[in-house]
Amino acid sequence: MMGEAQMAVAIVALIFVACPAVFLHYRTELRKTKTISADDERLVDDLWKTAQRLERRVDALETILDKEAPEWRRDYPERPHA
Repeated sequence: MMGEAQMAVAIVALIFVACPAVFLHYRTELRKTKTISADDERLVDDLWKTAQRLERRVDALETILDKEAPEWRRDYPERPHA
């Protein structure tokens, strides 16, 4: 059996070494999951570029419709601008 001194050292080690180590490990893991990954960042960037390109296309189509069929806006409400 362990002596009282060994038991005290084991308890102190658990309290002051093992517990903080486990806490810090899981805190680090939590921080990793809260950040955006490089793949997610690329995906967001690609989606943003696609949205900009589509908005330019819609603007071009509206310009064409304004010249070819000026009354089209009467039938369709104005789209919201960001």
